[in-house]
Amino acid sequence: MKIAFLIYEGFTALDVIGPYEVLSCLPGAEVHFVSKKAGPVRAHTNALSVVADYALKDVASPEIIVVSGGARGTFVASQDPEILEWIRTVHQTTKWTTSVCTGSLILGSAGILKGLKATTHWYAKDLLPKFGAEYVEERVVKQGKIITAAGVSSGIDMALQLSSMIAGDQMSKVIQLIIEYDPQPPHNTGAISKSDPATIQIAKGAADTAFQ
Repeated sequence: MKIAFLIYEGFTALDVIGPYEVLSCLPGAEVHFVSKKAGPVRAHTNALSVVADYALKDVASPEIIVVSGGARGTFVASQDPEILEWIRTVHQTTKWTTSVCTGSLILGSAGILKGLKATTHWYAKDLLPKFGAEYVEERVVKQGKIITAAGVSSGIDMALQLSSMIAGDQMSKVIQLIIEYDPQPPHNTGAISKSDPATIQIAKGAADTAFQ
């Protein structure tokens, strides 16, 4: 099973590394990190690079694609004709087309979310309707073979759900145990609907800076 993780300059690292840790455990998984060209690709913090071993043209028919999100880099990627054409082309034959965080904006820009429900990072929720999608505040949203996940860490949840659909609940349980995914955060502020106004204001200010 060929799994392509799309990265680009300014992507968010956990958007792909989280799902990678899960999906790479699937029997027969063949992982490809892909970008416009092969080589190191900088994450949005500019402190970390992930190596794309393959250029887009080298990965023509993956069974699964995972489109990462980011901040400013996502907006650039969502307007890149080469990236959008690759997504449209491979989506025709994928078994699953997925995104994490603002990666759904790239799917939307490619025109494959029209008329569908989808999720994204809360900061970008007002942008999804511009692509004909209906934003829903859920951690993972499945519409046919398209799965969108909310912000950053939700990619792990998405990948575990996907592993259940591909290899069965038992395998998904095994993978969850292997990565010891047992979240117990100190605060209940993991969604904007659960956060207090002061926390939202500070978080929004940080996001404003990241997306500018």
